[in-house]
Amino acid sequence: MAVHVALLRAVNVGGTASLAMADLKAICEGLGFADVKTYIQSGNVLFRSDLPAAEAAATLDEALRAKLGKAPGVMIRTGAELQAIADRAPFPDAKPNLLHVVFLNEPAPEDALQKLVAPDGEEVLVAGCEIYIHFPDGSGRSKFRLPAAKPGTARNLNTVRKLAALALDMDD
Repeated sequence: MAVHVALLRAVNVGGTASLAMADLKAICEGLGFADVKTYIQSGNVLFRSDLPAAEAAATLDEALRAKLGKAPGVMIRTGAELQAIADRAPFPDAKPNLLHVVFLNEPAPEDALQKLVAPDGEEVLVAGCEIYIHFPDGSGRSKFRLPAAKPGTARNLNTVRKLAALALDMDD
């Protein structure tokens, strides 16, 4: 069974879609996923499944729709994919907690940066189904806007690295 890392969008962030990680774990186990583990409160869950990634994401998203009243959006990556994403991170001088990766289910559009608003010196690199954003002054008060990132979910580089390590450990 493959190890999947599911990244939930808009869960336990800014007062949206409150979901206890114990409930998330129970939902995943109820779907037949094995070896379910959650990581921090922002909607990260690792599990084993025979389902292909896209099918596992859709199945989990639908179960979350039933629980939350709307589907939050689920992006799935493997441990190896997360490690490669972390290894390719641009902006080498950025602190890992200030470098975010936005995960998308489809490649960002070619015009993804057209409506970019980066008033605080934010740097952006679009790389297929990921968008890297460096927030030199932090993301909390930033007026940064990137409409192409809206359907995705972001994790800082520290979290990406930790999720990669957890998933790769499960693969052993």
